[in-house]
Order: sequence, then C-alpha cells, then structure tokens
Amino acid sequence: MNRQTRTFIVVAIAVVAATVASYGTYRALSRVPQRPVEMPTKKAVVAAKPMPLGTLITRDAVKLVDWPAQTPLQGGFSTLDEVVDRGLITAVVENEPISDNKLAPKEAGAGLSPTIKPGMRAISIRVNEVIGVAGFVVPGSRVDVVSILSDPRATTNDPLSRVVLSNVVVLSAGTRYDQEEGRKDGQAIRSTVVTLMVDPLDADRVALAQSKGELMLTLRHPLDTEPSDPRGIRFASLITGAGAQDLAPKPAAPTGPRRAVPPPPPPPPPAPVVKAYTVETIRAAKRSEETLLGGYVAR
Repeated sequence: MNRQTRTFIVVAIAVVAATVASYGTYRALSRVPQRPVEMPTKKAVVAAKPMPLGTLITRDAVKLVDWPAQTPLQGGFSTLDEVVDRGLITAVVENEPISDNKLAPKEAGAGLSPTIKPGMRAISIRVNEVIGVAGFVVPGSRVDVVSILSDPRATTNDPLSRVVLSNVVVLSAGTRYDQEEGRKDGQAIRSTVVTLMVDPLDADRVALAQSKGELMLTLRHPLDTEPSDPRGIRFASLITGAGAQDLAPKPAAPTGPRRAVPPPPPPPPPAPVVKAYTVETIRAAKRSEETLLGGYVAR
C-alpha cells in the first residue's frame, strides 16, 4: 500500500467518525425535554385599531395585553377604565401602548381643544393646493406664514412679501377623513383649511395679514428651528435682482431750526521720523556693529 492510498483511507475514516459523532450528538440533544421559562408579566393597555388625533377613546378601541414586568411602560395604564372617555392629543397606531402623555386630561373632552397648549391659541386660515404646499402640510408639521401686502407708505403701488410668523406648528389640516386617508401611504391631504397653534399676539398678526392680503405657507424641515429672515422683498427688488430689504419705518427727520455743526478737530501732527544708521567696527580680529538713532548710539 502506497502513501497516497493510506492518506485517503485515514481521511475517509475521519470524515465517517465526525459524521457519526455529530449525528449522535444531535439525537441526544433533540431528546432533551424543553423547559420554557416563564417571565413575569403585567397587563398594559394598547390601541386595538389606529386612531387619529382628537379621538375620544371607547372601550372597543383599546385592549389589554401582557407586558414584561421587568421593563414597565412609563406612564402606562393597566385597566381599560383609566383611558376610556379620554381624548387623544396625538395619533396612535394599532397595538401601540397608550400612555399618559398621549391623552388629554380627564373631563377635557375630545377634539382639537385638548391639543392646544396652555397660553396658546388655535387659528385657521383658508388654503388651496398651492398655499398648502400641494397638500403636504399635515398635522405636526412646522411652517412659515408669508403674507403678500401693499405698503401704504410707498409712493407707488409696490407690493411686498414678508414672513409674518416663523416655525409655527400645524394642529390640523382638512377633515378627519382626509387625514386618515393621507396617513395610509404618506399621500397629500386635500384640505381647504389649516389650523395653526400660535400665541395671542401672533394670532392678531395672522388675522390682520389675512384681512389685508394673501397668505402663503412654506414647509420647514422638522429639525430646522432657526427663525426666518423678517425682512421682505418688494416687487421692484424682484425685478432688479436686489436682496432682502428692511421694511422697518425710517426715523423721521428732525424739525425746527438747524444748529451749526462744529467742524471736526484737526488731525494730530505726524510723529517725527528718526533715521537709524548701522556702523560696523573692526578692531584687530574682533568685529562689532552699532546702531545710531539720530546721532545717538542705541545701547
């Protein structure tokens, strides 16, 4: 028997032995009875179906499920009676846990009112497909309100455009049916009215701008919180290509007799220029240099 034949026989025996050992180990492990480990759980209230913002929760809209006790749900509920007849201040999806920060206070009712923060107001503006950014202004998005007005201080009819409000939260857009249809696949919402959450002073600005001119909405990135430029653009600047203009009123010219303005003081005389000279001295094998400033030796 040559060397190549012996090597082949040894490899074949090793493969057969490994196959038999693996099969025996698999059979032995498969016969071990499974012992499921039961984890402690507690009940948690979740949504039984998708619900939009402002929905009044009923008993058939929520259900109880087992929730791991080691990871309790912050602000969650364990009974249905704690969430029934309370309004949602944010939309939820199916099987999403219901927590306290998603519900309006008790006896606050449902609808849009519980979603308004204390000290804020809700105001609605009429929009179309162009003003509403092709219907992509949805609840929760942030927009800038741009007004197109006519400046009464201008000598000519020169309309101007400027940002009235910046980084405003949209409370609702269109009807509830339109919102549910738009959430299915991220489709646009066909709305004619958009409701914004603003403070009382900004509500006055929107009401005044809406009564005097046309309003437009510009959609913002969710992480963009920088305020917009309050300066506006006039129609004449749009034609000439000039930049933004400050629309603040210019201070009035002073009235009354003019006073003589004293002349500015004369400038101080220039400092005298001192010339410097460098003298090189060689003494025997020693070489040195000295600087003379106006006839004096600088030490």
